Amino acid sequence: MSLNENEIFAIFRETGALLEGHFLLTSGKHSNVYFQCAKVLQYPDYTKQICELIAEQFESYEFETVVAPAMGGIIVGYEVARQLNKKFIFTEREDKNMTLRRGFGLNENEKVLVCEDVITTGGSVYEVINIVKNHKAEVVGVGAIVDRSGGKVKFDSPLFTTLQINAETYTPEDCILCRENIPVIKPGSRKI
Repeated sequence: MSLNENEIFAIFRETGALLEGHFLLTSGKHSNVYFQCAKVLQYPDYTKQICELIAEQFESYEFETVVAPAMGGIIVGYEVARQLNKKFIFTEREDKNMTLRRGFGLNENEKVLVCEDVITTGGSVYEVINIVKNHKAEVVGVGAIVDRSGGKVKFDSPLFTTLQINAETYTPEDCILCRENIPVIKPGSRKI
């Protein structure tokens, strides 16, 4: 049985993964809502069910490898790769630059699916796509759990997300939460 958006939102609420307050996002923007996917992904059954939606979307695509950015995309990418019986690799930051390490590589013309947990501006996904292109490989699609942009972020490849919302984001200069002196929290894995 496939989950619908309401059921996925219920999982986020149940696990404490849908946070409300004043948050500093990886993109540098501020928001009043934060999706802490790690709180959902700590439960293998929820991970399997949510990633199954991404796997089903891309099961008819021809590709060899799933690649995801560390940290947030690793579990999502691995689970999608596991369900589709594909190779999985991840990118990570070295001196603030996204790169393939640990002996990971891509072959010329290798077809890959990029997976991520949350997309706000698409920055990490764009970095992964550039790595794929620099290896002369090809991105066939992008799968993620949450699209916070409300569909505004576009890639040159098909995008599928299990949740799509238009979450309010602000530049630090225009943040209404800062003006109200609400303390800002940086809950994610990446230091900015």
